Amino acid sequence: MSDQAFFRVENLQKRFGGLAAIDGLSFELKEGAIHGLIGPNGAGKTTVFNVITGFYKPTAGKVFYQGESIGGLQPHQVAAKGLVRTFQETTLFREFTTFENALMGCYLHTRSNMVSALFGTQRASERASDAKTLEVLEFLGLADRRDELASNLPHGLQRALGIAVALTTEPKLLLLDEPFAGMNPEETRNMMALIQKVRESGITILLVEHDMQAVMGLCERITVVNFGQLLMEGAPDEIKDNKDVIEAYLGTGLNAA
Repeated sequence: MSDQAFFRVENLQKRFGGLAAIDGLSFELKEGAIHGLIGPNGAGKTTVFNVITGFYKPTAGKVFYQGESIGGLQPHQVAAKGLVRTFQETTLFREFTTFENALMGCYLHTRSNMVSALFGTQRASERASDAKTLEVLEFLGLADRRDELASNLPHGLQRALGIAVALTTEPKLLLLDEPFAGMNPEETRNMMALIQKVRESGITILLVEHDMQAVMGLCERITVVNFGQLLMEGAPDEIKDNKDVIEAYLGTGLNAA
């Protein structure tokens, strides 16, 4: 492993009582890449995200970002450094508009009052946040839905809005937790295009996903975990044809990707 890696975890462990959800996992990310983190249900993928982003403290091991150890920091401290995650379930304010939801990201990790930002007198900093929010919505193709309630958006656009909220925090590393969940084929294609566009803007992406067609189509490199341990790491073609990976998935459609 390179000491100068953009991001890496080193011998990461997370235990809940006697259960090892992560057990000695190590991997690293190249800056500017889309890197997949895959594995069967219960393999520990979301726990890895939770440790990286400060929702859980590691039992042992290290998390390094741009050479700095960040394991054990609080979530807002991790986010302030530019590591921002989305969640498996779309976490939106459903009775707020598309614009209001995306605007929340601007204030999520600041001392600004979100209520006054949304409904009060706009100061210069708030006008700048408005402009940034609109820029993100335009970037993701959501600007024409800016005044629509989040609850009224189709599922695929709700997922895109979740990414918009993350982007308004100005991340350097974006951790996407199953962004394709529940999508139809057209929504999946649209989301793949959006994720590529985000990467092309200079943001590094760590992707947890069960949709193997999306993973194989997006990721340059993939880390496979099973029972909290590293099973294999390699390029998509290497992963797809590996007998240990196929066995771990047992009929989940890996070969169909």
